[in-house]
Order: sequence, then structure tokens, then C-alpha cells
Amino acid sequence: MLVAERHQKIVEIVNERTSIRVTELSDLFSVTEETIRRDLEKLEKERKLQRSHGGAVSIQEEEAEIHFSERVITNVQEKKAIAYEAAKRVMEGDRIILDASTTAWYMAKALPNMPLTVITNSMKVIMELSKKEKMTVISTGGQLLPKSLSYVGPLAERSLDLYHVNKTFLSCKGVHLEAGLSDSNEQQAILKKKMIEQSDQVILMVDSSKFGKRAFSMIVPPGEVGEVITDKGIDSSAKKILDERKVIVTIVH
Repeated sequence: MLVAERHQKIVEIVNERTSIRVTELSDLFSVTEETIRRDLEKLEKERKLQRSHGGAVSIQEEEAEIHFSERVITNVQEKKAIAYEAAKRVMEGDRIILDASTTAWYMAKALPNMPLTVITNSMKVIMELSKKEKMTVISTGGQLLPKSLSYVGPLAERSLDLYHVNKTFLSCKGVHLEAGLSDSNEQQAILKKKMIEQSDQVILMVDSSKFGKRAFSMIVPPGEVGEVITDKGIDSSAKKILDERKVIVTIVH
């Protein structure tokens, strides 16, 4: 296969799968990993894909993220009710992580102005909490995803390594009771996994429409979550399974 052909095929595969690892491409094309890395470097310079840690992601990947302005009008009442319930879990002096979900943004709005340390990768959450002068707000930094107004990537991941928190509050695109939590964006999924690892307690904030769904990138198994806050639309069988697994389920109305 000619180099140009291989490059074209790599771009097609990355766009089809949204992300792939160097090792997989090496096996697929029967060339060394070093050759694949050079290919990816060239293709990134040509703006045909984006390199990631250990592989590549499609430059169309961000399209999998719905624009914040669209997400903010989806299931609004459920998200607000879930966010307000989640805010009750926060005590003065807590150290918490908030992800870049719209529910986390609603939660930031609901939090009272009190001594609190908040780590987040969300520009919207940062802007909201900047109005509350008693709080200490820490941004992860990293690569900005314009659609979700959030930071991702190696810098964001490394910054989380520096901290340990009491509670992490996050959402996700899919909650599958066998496969686990998932997100449409691989970089978001990796960062959310790191958020969970750095926390004593994990509270998942998801409306009932997320149950039974599987997005592209897995985050963690279902058992990694201590509490799920959701709305009354949750299927009774899903609630029963979570109850059996000793996961606290709080239903808002």
C-alpha cells in the first residue's frame, strides 16, 4: 500500500470510529508504531485529524458534543431539580469537583455563597462561581472545546492528579447498568474517570433519559458511583438493580 493510500485509510478509520490507538493502526496496516506516529504527525499538520495520548481522534469528534446553548434547553426542569438536590449534598468547607455538564452549571447557580473549594473543567461553572467571593475556584486548564466550553486533554488530567476532594458531581451521556457510564467524547470520558478517582464520594446527576444508553467512550463501571440523583421517569427495574448494588437512588419530582 502506498503511503498516500495508508494516510487516506487512517483518516477514514479515525472519522468512522472517532478515535483509535497507535497499536491498533500498527496492526491494521502491518507497519511499526513509529511509522504510524509519523503518519499521525503529518496528518495532524494537514488538519485531517488530531493526535491524542496513544493514538488519534477525529477532528469531527467535537461534533459529538452538543453545543452548550442546545444542551441548556434540553430536559431543563429535570436537570434543574436534580442540580438543586445535588447542591444540598455540599457542606461548608467541602472540596468538590464539578464537571462540564449543564446540570453542573445549574448546580453552580444553586450553591450558596459559602467557604468551599471547587475544581472544574467548565468555563460556564467558573463564570458562575466567580460571583461567589467566599469560594475558591480552581480551573483544570487544558485544551478548550468551544462547543461545550470545557477543558480537556493531558494538562487537565495532570492538574487533577494534584488534588483530592470529598465529592465529585458529574453527569454523562449514557448509563448502562451492565457496561457502566459513558460519554460521546473520549477526552471528556478520560477526564471524568480521573475526577472519580480523585474523590471520596461520587454523585451522578442524570435525568432518566440517560438510562439504558451507551455512548462511544466508557468512563467507569456502574459500581464506581455512590449515589444517583435522577427524575421520576427512571425505570423501576433500573432502580431495583441500583438498590441491589447498594447505590443510593434519589428521585426528584
